[in-house]
Amino acid sequence: MNRKTLVLPAVVGLLAPALAACGGAGDGGGDDAIAVGTTDRFATSSEVPAPFDPAYAYDAGSWNILRQTVQTLMAMPRGDGEPEPEAAEKCGFTDTGNERYECTLRKGLKFADGKPLTATDVKFSIERVRDMKVKDSSGVDGLVANIDAIETQGDRGVVFHLKSSDATFPYKLATPAAGIISSEHYEKNKLRDGFDVDGSGPYTAKQEVKGNQLVKTVFSKNPNYKGALKPKSDKIELRDYDSTEAMGKALKSGDIDMMTRTMSPEQIKQLDEDPGKNIELIETPGLEIRYLGFNTDATTVKSKAVRQAMAQLVDRGALATGVYGDAAEPLYSLVPTTVTGHTNSFFNRYGDPSRVKARNLLQKADISTPVKLTLHYTTDHYGPGTKKEFQLLQKQLNGSGLFNVSIKGGPWSTFRSAEQKGAYDVYGMGWFPDFPDADNFLAPFLDKDNFLGSPYVNSTINDELIPHSRREADRLTASKSIQKIQDIVAEDVPVLPLWQGKQYIAARDDITGVEWALNSSSNLQLWELGRGVSG
Repeated sequence: MNRKTLVLPAVVGLLAPALAACGGAGDGGGDDAIAVGTTDRFATSSEVPAPFDPAYAYDAGSWNILRQTVQTLMAMPRGDGEPEPEAAEKCGFTDTGNERYECTLRKGLKFADGKPLTATDVKFSIERVRDMKVKDSSGVDGLVANIDAIETQGDRGVVFHLKSSDATFPYKLATPAAGIISSEHYEKNKLRDGFDVDGSGPYTAKQEVKGNQLVKTVFSKNPNYKGALKPKSDKIELRDYDSTEAMGKALKSGDIDMMTRTMSPEQIKQLDEDPGKNIELIETPGLEIRYLGFNTDATTVKSKAVRQAMAQLVDRGALATGVYGDAAEPLYSLVPTTVTGHTNSFFNRYGDPSRVKARNLLQKADISTPVKLTLHYTTDHYGPGTKKEFQLLQKQLNGSGLFNVSIKGGPWSTFRSAEQKGAYDVYGMGWFPDFPDADNFLAPFLDKDNFLGSPYVNSTINDELIPHSRREADRLTASKSIQKIQDIVAEDVPVLPLWQGKQYIAARDDITGVEWALNSSSNLQLWELGRGVSG
C-alpha cells in the first residue's frame, strides 16, 4: 500500500476487475444510506480490549473500519499498483539506500472534530504504534518497527529515518498501522478500549453496540476531510450478521444493498448460477491465502520430518475444489501466484501427494507411526467452509495410516491469543496481506517477533535474504532472494500453504462502484459506493 519515487511493481496480473455494476454514477446525496453486510464479528474482552485501536487492530475486519475513518499518508489506487499520496501532498525516498523517506502533508488538514492535523500528529501516531508494549500483541507494530526516528519539519514536513533499507516501507505507511490519530482521543501508552474511532478519513463512525458486541457501524461523510479519495455517498451502514445465511437473506429481501466477507462457497455458487432479481455477483482480484502453522518447539512436530510428511500427503487440489469449488486454487508457496517473486517451491520439493514418500521421510527420521496430532481451527473467523476444510485435511492425513489426527475448533476471540502463546502444535490460519508485495507474505511469518509468535528461526532468511530483498526497489530484481526464501520454507516447513482464494461481492444492481469496493488485500473501500439507477 505504498510507494513513491522508486517504482515498486508489486503485483503481476492484478488488473481492474472485468465486471462492473449496472447503473449510473452515484450522486452522493441524501440520507439514503447504503447498507453493507458482513459476517465479521467484533466483541470486546480482556483478550481483545481495543478492536479498532491502530496500535492493536491487525486483521481484515478491523482494518475495514479503520480504512474508512483513519487517514494515512499514502493509499493504494484503484486496482492496486503504485501507492499514491493521501494525507500527504508528496512522499519519496531522498537517499539512494532506501533509508530516508520524506513526506509533505497537504495544506489545511483537519481531524473530523475540526482540530488541525500537523506533522506532530503523524509523529505521535506512528511512534505510538511502534513503541507501545501491548499484552498479547497482535503484531501490528512490526509494520513500523524498522523506523529508527521520525523528524518533523514545521507543520507539514515529516522525515522517517529507517534502521535498515526497506523499499517496501511506503507500502507500510499506507496501512492502518500508520493511521493518523489525535493525542486528544488516544493516549500515548494505553490502548483506547471499546469500539470508538476518531481520525481524519473520508468518514466518521458511530457504533451500535449490544452488550460487548458490535452490531452496526454507521459511516457519515466527514465534512473536514481533505485527501485524494472522493466519497460517493453521504452515509453507509456496515451491519454485522451472525451467519452467511442471514446475510444472504438480507440481500435478497433488500434489507442490505451489498454483502462481502464472508460468503459461503455454496452462496457463491448459487449466486453465480442464479443471482436472482436485481442482484449481481462480482469477482475481484484477491490475495487471500490459507495455511497450517506449526509450533516448531512442540514435541509432536519438532522433527522436520513430521512437517515434511504432512506436506507430502496433503492434496491441495482436492482440498480447494472439494470445499471451495471455483473460489479457491491450490497454493504451493506462501507467496500467491500473481505476486512478483512467486515460485511453486512446495510442488518442486514434494510433487504430487505420495504416501510412500511420506512414509520414507518418517522412517529415515525414526519417527514412530501413526503420529498423533490435533489440528486446531477457528470456527467464526474465516467463513463456514473452515470446518469442512479441516475435516478433509483430517481424512487425507489419517487415510495414509501415518497419522492419527483429531481436529478441534474454537472462537477467534480465544483461538488467536492461544495460538500466539504457543498453546497449539498445529493450527489453521488465513492471511490477507497488508500490501501486495512478496515481502508481506514472508517476513510476517519468518522475521524476528513474527505475527504468529513462531519459534522458528532461520538466520539465512532473517540476516541475509529478507534484508537483501528490501534493498531492491525493483521487485523483479528482488525476486532471486524472495524465491530462495520460499525454497527454504518448503524444506523446513514452519508453515504449510494450502490454497489461494478469490474474492466476491454480491450487490443490488443500483449500487455503483462495487467493482472497486474491495481491494486485493480484502479491505473494503466503502467510499467508492454510490447509488445509481437500477439496471
